[in-house]
Amino acid sequence: MNITRENVDALNAVVKVDIVKEDYSDKVEKILSDYRKTANIPGFRKGHVPMGMVKKQYGKAVLVDEVNKLLQDALNKYLTEEKLDVLGQPLPKPQDDINWDAEGFTFEFELGLAPEFDVELKSKEPITQYNIIADDKMIDEQIERIQKQYGKLVSQDVVEADSEITGTYTNEEKEIDNTVTLTLDKFKGDATEKQFVGAKVGDVITLNTKGLFEDEHDLMHALKLGHDEVHGLDIEVNFTINEINKRELADLDQELFNKIFPQGEVTSVTELKEKIKEDAEKQFKQQSDQKLLNDVTEYLVENTKFDLPAEFLTKWMQTAGEKEMDADQAKEEYEKSEKSLRYQLIEGKLIEANEVKVTMDDIKNHAREMIKVQMAQFGQTNPSDKELDDIAARVLSNQDEARRISEQLVSQKLLEVYKEKANLKVKELSYENFVKEVYGDK
Repeated sequence: MNITRENVDALNAVVKVDIVKEDYSDKVEKILSDYRKTANIPGFRKGHVPMGMVKKQYGKAVLVDEVNKLLQDALNKYLTEEKLDVLGQPLPKPQDDINWDAEGFTFEFELGLAPEFDVELKSKEPITQYNIIADDKMIDEQIERIQKQYGKLVSQDVVEADSEITGTYTNEEKEIDNTVTLTLDKFKGDATEKQFVGAKVGDVITLNTKGLFEDEHDLMHALKLGHDEVHGLDIEVNFTINEINKRELADLDQELFNKIFPQGEVTSVTELKEKIKEDAEKQFKQQSDQKLLNDVTEYLVENTKFDLPAEFLTKWMQTAGEKEMDADQAKEEYEKSEKSLRYQLIEGKLIEANEVKVTMDDIKNHAREMIKVQMAQFGQTNPSDKELDDIAARVLSNQDEARRISEQLVSQKLLEVYKEKANLKVKELSYENFVKEVYGDK
């Protein structure tokens, strides 16, 4: 066997594989000999079928199968030994006229080669790293929500601005008949609130669904309709008031603290505020880290310039998926996935340059921590090591889940590299201002 490579350009190559009879003949003969021992052919005892008949019946299929196996093994070994960084998979050049009666065969494969490039983490303009804090306003609002949640309901005669109202939405045409409990702050604008304030049990208030809520999901819940049904819905519904209550705030005492946190963990309002701030800022850190990861990724993709073997990759995508695509579909798919492919290559460079490694122990430990958090949510705060190991083993037996955790850990380790080496500026702000700056004032 002989394998040669011709570089078409920096991103494309053709590999030629020459296979001669000596490469496959012994293997083919052995398989056919084994077939002869077990073949059931009418008129012959098992093991006594003439070899010529076996070759005539099975020889071509065995030859094709063995040559293909030999070809794939040789090609994979060649790519490994030559340390070729290929994109996609080698594409066989079409051969419709192979003479399988010949003594040898020649096959050619197109290769798409990964480009050579450098990655510069230090941007000219600094990338913002957000430090989101829980300010006094947020902490006070959270405490009030807790007090409302654990407070008691007191019946009212008329609706006030802070009432909890239980009632039924109805509309005969759309067959809407849904009972809900609501607060007036959910409605969009002040006009709807004014319709409710002063109303009594038994009163019927007519509402227009268009622009009733800020969020269409609230309308879905209110009317018990699907997303497609509420999209652009512009009808009148009646709301019949069944019950009016006001929620008195629970006292900020030890009884309340023990309902929210483990016994004795919080013993004062000061400690409650500290705990709320700590828990909130843990969540904020996840958001700010994700934002930083997204921003650095965007910077790297936009500012790391290199060419790709686009024509090869487009052709490869035609047959790479579960369903074959035509040329136009493959081109569209390549254009959609090009940005992701570029980042994969950049990420690979960064992983190699910064020796980022994820071990099986890392994956197991991460899975154990995830499981501990989930168990704590259901009141199991002290699971044994054996319990954690057994559950982690079941989770990681799912290859997709193990791969997802591994990718998550790689991202975390790369994030630490970015924090250390990228040009960042830290900006501290409240969560409210973070949302306004990053997502717009919605």
